[in-house]
Amino acid sequence: MNIRVLTWMVWTTLASLSCGCGGRVIKSTTKLPPLAKPVVRDATRDELLEKYNEIARAVKSVNATVELKPTAGSKYSGVIEEYHEVKAFLLAQRPAQIRMIGQAPVIGKTIFDMASDGETFRVYIPSKNKFLVGSVAAERISEKPIENLRPQHLLDALLWPEVRKEENVPFEEFNDEAARYYVLTVLRGGYRTEILRKIWFDRADLQVSRLQSFGPRGILLSDVHVSDWQPLVSDQESPTHPTLSGISAFPRQFRIERPHDDYRLDMLIIKLSLNEELPLDRFKLEQPPGSDLVRVGEAAEEKPR
Repeated sequence: MNIRVLTWMVWTTLASLSCGCGGRVIKSTTKLPPLAKPVVRDATRDELLEKYNEIARAVKSVNATVELKPTAGSKYSGVIEEYHEVKAFLLAQRPAQIRMIGQAPVIGKTIFDMASDGETFRVYIPSKNKFLVGSVAAERISEKPIENLRPQHLLDALLWPEVRKEENVPFEEFNDEAARYYVLTVLRGGYRTEILRKIWFDRADLQVSRLQSFGPRGILLSDVHVSDWQPLVSDQESPTHPTLSGISAFPRQFRIERPHDDYRLDMLIIKLSLNEELPLDRFKLEQPPGSDLVRVGEAAEEKPR
């Protein structure tokens, strides 16, 4: 049979069916109103790199009041523990200083005080009268997921590392039913090329929406979802500062997922100030008199392999 005749017969049959032949319809058409159509913006790799680096270079310190909601465990561990929301006061400053004090709702009693200088973390838990000290580089050391929460994990979500010119950064599109994205993948060189970071941009507004960090052998260390970008108000939130030039907005919601530490932390910024001068003594956390000192990781190192 001639291929043109065959093609005509197929399309004629489909057209008949779509018109309701036999009471059955195999096609439906939905027209979205103009305002319901998603906006998809275009950008180049270099434009997105510069947009990300502008924020990474500009934000030197964060002084914020936040609400935290930790979730420990997952369906893979078989147990999920959801904790009550906690109000916290957070200070973060480059290169690697962070301090966070969490208080119980209503009564305002301190339930934790944690700090890190990029090398050592310190955590004081008044209810247990324990003062924990350990290395930031230590891998997961507790079978209780919530005890794996480290101040450094929040620092990495708030103060982003700059992408250097010499780094190899492939560029791609990613689409799903919810949204469309651009993805920058920062690679780690050396003997074997590996993924170091992935930076996701929502094409609806070209803002950063997700930050993933990877360790050796492709291990996903951190998956941070960023949302609710709000304008900076110079007289209320972000003091006038030359290093903030070009930065007009900052995210207010963060979801920090640490799959190998087996916990998730939802953080909502209530009050924000960027690039304040923060004295180093505000980041110091000394062991309170009478508290029990726990050196995290030492017991694990002493166990036989």
